[in-house]
Amino acid sequence: MPTLSDLMRTRTDLQPADVEWLHALVSDWQLLADLSFADLVLWVPERGAVPGGDVPGWICLAQMRPTTGPTAYPEDLVGTVARSGRRGLIDVAWREQRIVREGDPEWGSGIPVREESIPVRREGKILGVIQRSTNLSSARTPSRLELTYLQSASDLAQMIAEGRFPIIDAEPNLVRSPRVGDGLLRLDKAGRVTYASPNAQSAYRRLGLAADLVGEHLGEVTQGLVDTSEPVEESLIRVLGGTAAREVEVEAQGSVVQLRTIPLIVSGSRIGAIVLVRDVTELRWRDRELMTKDATIREIHHRVKNNLQTVAALLRLQARRLQVPEGRAALDEAVRRVGSIAIVHETLSHTPDELIDFDDITDRVMTMAGEVSAPETRVVPKRVGTFGVLPAQIATPLAMVLTELLQNALQHGLGDRHGELEVRAARIPGDPPHLQVVVADSGVGLPPGFDAERTDSLGLQIVRTLIVGELGGRLAFAARPGGGTEVTIDIPLTHAPPRPR
Repeated sequence: MPTLSDLMRTRTDLQPADVEWLHALVSDWQLLADLSFADLVLWVPERGAVPGGDVPGWICLAQMRPTTGPTAYPEDLVGTVARSGRRGLIDVAWREQRIVREGDPEWGSGIPVREESIPVRREGKILGVIQRSTNLSSARTPSRLELTYLQSASDLAQMIAEGRFPIIDAEPNLVRSPRVGDGLLRLDKAGRVTYASPNAQSAYRRLGLAADLVGEHLGEVTQGLVDTSEPVEESLIRVLGGTAAREVEVEAQGSVVQLRTIPLIVSGSRIGAIVLVRDVTELRWRDRELMTKDATIREIHHRVKNNLQTVAALLRLQARRLQVPEGRAALDEAVRRVGSIAIVHETLSHTPDELIDFDDITDRVMTMAGEVSAPETRVVPKRVGTFGVLPAQIATPLAMVLTELLQNALQHGLGDRHGELEVRAARIPGDPPHLQVVVADSGVGLPPGFDAERTDSLGLQIVRTLIVGELGGRLAFAARPGGGTEVTIDIPLTHAPPRPR
């Protein structure tokens, strides 16, 4: 199915600013559909239309069904085209640039549907027409709540026709804005509540309000309820008085309520506002629990890193006291292994999840390895390609593997020789994707009869155990073209996240 942007770009004469306006409208028109108990279908003239005049055809750009009532259009209409004259009320709304409500209910699909057309205006220009279709099959005597919904929908429709909605300069919505069914308040132009839905009233009772909201100034009541230990926004009374389009959260008595204010401005005058209300206490409690859990995990990684660094420092002290060269070398190797693990835990202590940018880890491991090469033949390893983001269960063993391979190349492959040491990384697409790592040096090459499975080297035994046994990957040693050695590692990324852009 083509996207809204695709259709506007390829099938209409809309300008970039018009496209942005319609995007903003469609992102927020669930509100109008729910208040109207009706389906909304956005029709825009195809290329070649004359403003206020002839239209070659209408293309459906977007569609929204209500969550408060039955749909009139179970089928998808997006992308369909209606010839001019086939949608009578839409043609009238386009030509006369006004909301059109005339006509009897239609029975085309076997159910009675009331049709209305709302012109979409931006800066005096009509961009298209919203077809509002109400399924009347379950019509009944409306309640006070339904009457309030319908009046609010009528006011919003008039604002759309006058080019006052959507409110482009409003602050960005909070995550998951309140919806009509969460709770609704209707304010007069003085900011006093003229209607409070049962859900909205219940949310305020959880904040500590014992009386009814109707007749009260919403901003003043809310400011009086919020916890005195928390700073109160100076603009709270103004926002909840209905003069500004904004979303806020208030907290009192352990409850958190999210409020979204939409001023109603019709024919140039502010007639009041609607306020959507949502109790987000449970959601915020879970967010705080997750934040506490994340902080605890980061603190654990920080302490593990500190403990590993302490172990490494003790091993260094012990190595300095040894007179046996082989023992001192063994302890130095242990220090490097512990250090590579500490680097991973240090990175994890600064991230909100168990994911690591392994390129940074690789660069630090290479620097640590390069520092032990002979000063007169200093070899600086270099990285080619990118590892991307890896989960901790892959990053920790892989960091130790790179430490061992780099150290082995510097000590045995290059030794006292000048040469090159390179780490190449690439992600191989597949199901699952794979990470391929090549550690290549220009040293003396592999000894005759070398067998990676039977080597006496503790470092290479560690590498094999981690790659094959723990990560389920493959390990291969081969001669490097032009001299030297290449070690190729292939690791399945079964649980790894996608490579970052």
